[in-house]
Amino acid sequence: MSSGRVIRHARIRMMAAVATVCALSAAPLAPQAVAADTPPYSETYRPQFHFTPEKNWMNDPNGLVYYKGEYHLFYQYNPNGNSWGDMSWGHAVSKDLVHWEELPLALSHDDEEMVFSGSAVVDWTNTTGFGTKKNPPMVAIYTSAYKNGGKQAQSLAYSTDRGRTWTKYQGNPVIDIGSREFRDPKVQWHEPTKSWLMTVSLSTEHRVRFYSSKNLKDWELQSEFGPQSATGGVWECPDLFPLAVDGDENNIKWVLVVNINPGGIAGGSAAQYFIGDFDGKKFTAEDEGTYTPPTGTVVQDFEDTEFGTWTTTGTAFGDGPAAGALAGQGTVDGFDGKGLANSFHAGDGTTGTLTSPEFTVDSSYLNFKVGGGRHPHEPGTVMEQGPPPAGTVLADFEGGSYGDWTKTGDALGSAPATGTLPNQQEVSGFLGDGLVNTYLNGDSTTGTLTSPEFTIDKNHINFLIGGGHHPAGSDNPTALELLADGQVVRSATGKDAEALNWASWDVGDLAGKKARIRIVDDNTGGWGHLNVDHIMLSDTKAQPVSQETSVNLIVDGQIVRSATGANSESLDWASFDLRPYAGKKARIQIVDMNTAGWGHILADQFTAADTPAKSVVQRADWADYGKDYYAAVSWENAPGGKRYMIGWMNNWDYSGAIPTSPWRGAQSTPRQMALRTINGQIRLTSKPVSGLESLRQNGPATAAGVTVMSTTKPLIGPAARGKALDIEATFSLKDAERFGLKVRTGAGGEETVIGYDATTKELYVDRTRSGAGDFHSTFPGVQTAPLRAKNGKVKMRILVDWSSVEVFGGNGEAVITDQIFPDPASQGVQVFAENGSVKLDQARVWHLDSAHD
Repeated sequence: MSSGRVIRHARIRMMAAVATVCALSAAPLAPQAVAADTPPYSETYRPQFHFTPEKNWMNDPNGLVYYKGEYHLFYQYNPNGNSWGDMSWGHAVSKDLVHWEELPLALSHDDEEMVFSGSAVVDWTNTTGFGTKKNPPMVAIYTSAYKNGGKQAQSLAYSTDRGRTWTKYQGNPVIDIGSREFRDPKVQWHEPTKSWLMTVSLSTEHRVRFYSSKNLKDWELQSEFGPQSATGGVWECPDLFPLAVDGDENNIKWVLVVNINPGGIAGGSAAQYFIGDFDGKKFTAEDEGTYTPPTGTVVQDFEDTEFGTWTTTGTAFGDGPAAGALAGQGTVDGFDGKGLANSFHAGDGTTGTLTSPEFTVDSSYLNFKVGGGRHPHEPGTVMEQGPPPAGTVLADFEGGSYGDWTKTGDALGSAPATGTLPNQQEVSGFLGDGLVNTYLNGDSTTGTLTSPEFTIDKNHINFLIGGGHHPAGSDNPTALELLADGQVVRSATGKDAEALNWASWDVGDLAGKKARIRIVDDNTGGWGHLNVDHIMLSDTKAQPVSQETSVNLIVDGQIVRSATGANSESLDWASFDLRPYAGKKARIQIVDMNTAGWGHILADQFTAADTPAKSVVQRADWADYGKDYYAAVSWENAPGGKRYMIGWMNNWDYSGAIPTSPWRGAQSTPRQMALRTINGQIRLTSKPVSGLESLRQNGPATAAGVTVMSTTKPLIGPAARGKALDIEATFSLKDAERFGLKVRTGAGGEETVIGYDATTKELYVDRTRSGAGDFHSTFPGVQTAPLRAKNGKVKMRILVDWSSVEVFGGNGEAVITDQIFPDPASQGVQVFAENGSVKLDQARVWHLDSAHD
């Protein structure tokens, strides 16, 4: 179970290890406001052929099993709202993995536990005694997340009526090791040992455990696997299964899937896998070997006692390179030689920069090692907080009272706070002596504070905000809201950090309207509070102050490339693509502007090279390279020995902020998995289940033998337009640097670009202009997956739904799954080529019917 925010809240309280840039929803909240008379499954962003519950929050798929003609899909579900909480198992069934029937709640949370992720099996020989051999029970194995103390242990429930009703086992839990980070059991029958096999995660230790049992009740530890490959976040939702290599049943390999959050290939959540052997007790991954980075010219290796021609500001980097860890710091490793840049001088509370002299870009890549805090550079931030922009102050919370603002609840006290409250981490970034701080008596208190009415007469409303990340529109928000005509038209929230930072709403379209500001704390869980100060009307947008720990490339005064650490004292390789800046003047700047947990940066071994270095994350194997494929697990007992896998189509970075209602969360298209030899390496590949083709409407729109030269044009014409499409395309390489298709194109330049970069040999999806995306800073972006052309050709299969794209490149070895939130009117499909020509051998576009009855 990707417990997401809750588990991270607990860790943040101990370590304060989070970014401190406020999250902001700058656009009107219209997509979340669904008209009461909107029929179910026709809402603006409702997927038409991906499973979603009719209403409420959903995350990880659970309990995937086939029994008596039905594929069962259980899933993490909040029966009481549209945000994470009250975790239970929802339930749906399908006969073809395409058309789903949502059933009543299967396993409910109760006063003692939430029901976290797990699996289900058919106990054919009634080893548990829960049923009979004539009517074998279906048994769910799930993680009990106990509300008192937070312990996680493995438990059972059973059903004797095809999963329609369930009974929790009186002997629960069946495995309890006293851990708060022990979850997500995947259970299967292992025929060679005639026993049940459990694969389960020790999440923060980056380990997977294997247990064995004869009756699902009594378990014996067999072995552990890990840490290995990507370890930048918790390991969750493991899965283990055998597959034939290239269809050869005499060559069986085992696949261990380990989902990771954060630290995925595209940032945030992702599904990592290992290929190896399993002997009934132990999984052994195939040797990946050691990594040798590309050779090149060393620009800076920090081997001298001073920084030389590099210049410092502030105190964080000291007077010269560090020899490793500094006072109070954990073990630092992964750097080369004797020295490195380390901004932990005097701890995380110090800030500063370390900047190279100017140089002319004359190489293709800049490779370097980076470690330390994960606080990315955010565009639009400034290094130093200047005075607030000119304008009208609506409230600065000075003077010891709330003035004519109206207060409810008990979170605000009788007057503004003067800073940090008891048992709170240090609050910083506010102006003057007062601020709104709803941590009074801790997170358990709630309340609101509402301004008197005012007229919007300037283009921006600026404010300082910090505290919890619980957006407006979620069940229990910690949010600053702008109300006009009684409706919430703008909102902002904190980002689970006590430091306040500037945020801004563009309100030019609301000029002349009467409005109110409302501060809402309706959350009693972790980070269930908000910090607010200095709310003002201005014609100038306030610029937030940088809180990054990053390595930046500066060209023409602008940051054009940036990398950050992974909340780790181990340095790892990173690379900047310098090719677009050939001949230009540039500088390297190492920046530490963060004073909270992990508020430092490590860097070493800057090297100019012809090819990019690859990080551990880039060298790992991924089932999907998109931003929105997580908690991926597979069905047990599928007909014909097929291995079908499904993932949660979301990312914990922004899962609670996506603009959908009355549901939040979708599952990916189920995929048939295979092991194939690709360019000499065995890879896990996937393709959409064949049942999806039943949704294709009559006859595809087609195009063939089209040469496209440095242009973008409609692929076929009106026949190819749509919001739910299945596209197959094959291109022959010519001299175009990039080419592909654009889908969901429309007015205002809206588009989702699905392309191939012939120079980097990568498939990519660019959703920077795909529609609504400003609900979180990490949502817009470009995702890439390695893909080599075969016989000079590149194949793509693209599934377009109302709020997603899934792209299968080649033989399914390169897959990218991304959510998109375009305007419903954006339905165009275009073909493009950049800097040269490409031949579109063939394209076929089917419109897909809805899978909803």
